[in-house]
Amino acid sequence: MSINLLKRKNDFDFNFPESSGIFLGDAFQILQTFPDESVNCIITSPPYWGLRDYNISGQIGHEPTLNQYINQLTIIFHEAKRVLKEDGVFWLNIGDGYTSGNRKWRAPDKKNPAREMSIRPDTPKGLKPKDLLGIPWRLAFSLQDSNWYLRSDIIWNKPNAMPESVKDRPTRSHEYLFMLTKSEKYYYDREAIQEPNKRNKRTVWDINTQPFPEAHFATFPPKLIEPCILSSTRRGDLILDPFFGSGTVGLVAKELERRFWGIEINPKYLEIAKKRINLSEQDIYHFGS
Repeated sequence: MSINLLKRKNDFDFNFPESSGIFLGDAFQILQTFPDESVNCIITSPPYWGLRDYNISGQIGHEPTLNQYINQLTIIFHEAKRVLKEDGVFWLNIGDGYTSGNRKWRAPDKKNPAREMSIRPDTPKGLKPKDLLGIPWRLAFSLQDSNWYLRSDIIWNKPNAMPESVKDRPTRSHEYLFMLTKSEKYYYDREAIQEPNKRNKRTVWDINTQPFPEAHFATFPPKLIEPCILSSTRRGDLILDPFFGSGTVGLVAKELERRFWGIEINPKYLEIAKKRINLSEQDIYHFGS
């Protein structure tokens, strides 16, 4: 059966068996109910700005301005920092985009039909048509300003990147994965992710995209998540993904004998994740219902 989630910090008892699960609802509201320093690691990829409409009230990514989007995520991740243990690590995957030229729509692309949109935000003030938005670094610097330690920028290189129809710039084939920490000292097991010949892990990771047919198009490949979990957690540790989507973080956490908490606002994606990870209804928590 589903469990109602109380709306005050520290009112919810996390000390029960099989303590992995998914919370249905708004990420910021649910994070406010979590106890201080209750998770060992955060791994997530929030919805990108102006990219898709998931038809869910309160969804991230449909803010009228880029600054509002950055501020909204900064506030959410500030609350997540309270939930993270002092020696915890936060891994953030975030993609970029281009200005709309004040078009209110995005045309279909023969090579990527899913990019079509009927709504699209205006070009941000100070930018020009065809400008790269620079979202990853804008968000990273905003988090740094809110006292996160920005420890590393990893380039996720996609050897099988989606083709684009553009002819006046290179095709984008990478995204950023930022490593942030709550404190100057934190848990990091470099040996768990060493490269051949015991070489320290480099900052360019060649990992193919891996579509999951039942989910929306924006899914983590498990190979991107594995080094984050292995380097930043021990067996039995608790991992948080406040934008759970199809549940890749939970799937990999379970395979690596870690616990996880996922937060997802879209009931359809929650059902996909529940089935994918083989969770029962007792592992689903409905916020404030």
